[in-house]
Amino acid sequence: MPMSRLLKLVFGWFFLVLGVLGLFLPILQGVLFIAIGLAVLAPEQEWAHQLLMWLRRRFPAFAVVCDHAMAKLNQWRQWRRPAS
Repeated sequence: MPMSRLLKLVFGWFFLVLGVLGLFLPILQGVLFIAIGLAVLAPEQEWAHQLLMWLRRRFPAFAVVCDHAMAKLNQWRQWRRPAS
């Protein structure tokens, strides 16, 4: 398994667990972390992609949070890329 795929899986699961904890702890933003975790896992895992699409259709407010999380994730990815 390539290292980048392994890192995506680890970070995706980390954010999902953090998001579930955030649903019960007032300090953490649970829904945002779940959206980030699903956004990271969706390209790698079919179940995460299906769940993300279902949540977007079922809860339009979640789609807004998800779009915000994906925009932040894309900003972070571009910031990390070395200049060519």
